[in-house]
Amino acid sequence: MEFERYADDAVVHCATQRQARQVLATLAERMEQVGLRLHPDKTKIVYCRDSRRRSSFEHISFTFLGYTFGPRKATYPDGKAFTSFLPAVSAGALKAMGQRLRSWRIHRRNRDDLAELAAWINPIVVGWMQYYGRFYRSQLFPFLRHVNTYLARWARKKYKRLRSLKRFKLWWTRVLDRAPGLFKHWAWESQFLWKG
Repeated sequence: MEFERYADDAVVHCATQRQARQVLATLAERMEQVGLRLHPDKTKIVYCRDSRRRSSFEHISFTFLGYTFGPRKATYPDGKAFTSFLPAVSAGALKAMGQRLRSWRIHRRNRDDLAELAAWINPIVVGWMQYYGRFYRSQLFPFLRHVNTYLARWARKKYKRLRSLKRFKLWWTRVLDRAPGLFKHWAWESQFLWKG
């Protein structure tokens, strides 16, 4: 049996359902002895379903430290697909990042140029990429596209000539060609293919 703990959250990995139920009962009893109790909504037994473990169970995913662990598509080195039990950025973490991104009101920062925006945005977005992009990074791509959407809104508001979609796309392509590393999330650009 293995376990991982962070502050008051913990994950215990058991080999069988019987062992999981025994551990849960023992933990609940011990908590009660010290005047505490397990959170009734957060405490559950989860079945790690994948290509080898195909049984049905009430819970097949859980969230821990901003990641949702669950069955996900994976590929062998030869390209053959299978299902593995893997972590990826959670819906809650994506929502929190999206709220923070909206709160910046990038499109209203008309006095900034692209370099100033990059200096301000990059440290935060890089932190998210390094933490949430460590596993199953493709789940983060839609959010990174969303960062680009806000940058596009900024550009079209700052430069009136870019209100034409054709002119905007030409400008955006030139920026990407001239300074491909200006915004750090553009390093993943070729992986999520957003050109404006």
